[in-house]
Amino acid sequence: MLKRTKFFVFTMTIAALSSAVPSKSIPELRMTPAELSVVPKDANQIGSSKLSGVHTKVLVGDPTKPGLYSILLFVPPHTSIPAHSHRDNRMATVVSGTWHFGYGERFDAKSLKDLPPGSVYSEPGVGHYHFAQTGDEPVVVHITGVGPTDTHYFDPKDEPSAGTK
Repeated sequence: MLKRTKFFVFTMTIAALSSAVPSKSIPELRMTPAELSVVPKDANQIGSSKLSGVHTKVLVGDPTKPGLYSILLFVPPHTSIPAHSHRDNRMATVVSGTWHFGYGERFDAKSLKDLPPGSVYSEPGVGHYHFAQTGDEPVVVHITGVGPTDTHYFDPKDEPSAGTK
């Protein structure tokens, strides 16, 4: 059942992307669960929290430009992501690992909800903050949004480029 749920969510996302961008064809893409779990070798962080060790792989579109995009977010074990928001609304599906996810302006471990593979959640945009954490295993999340996207931390001290991470 879980495999069918993941397949359905992934298929519906790709179908939505293809119907929403009629003038531009999406690339042919076939990935097995094993291929989805492979961490990229580069340091691409487009659409991510900008934390060390977190990587993204762009599947469709360009998150830095207007239009639909779809990315895979790879988060290593024992990673905490402080409260942040993005300018765009996003929908996400947990592909592998257990993603501990919460909403609010401050990281609050008591507010985290455990999202196992196949779980779906939203990241409402502008000023609606969320935070996350991984446990003993890495997590892969499939995120779709309408760019351009960005990352804004609620507390500027949490901004990775501020040298505090």
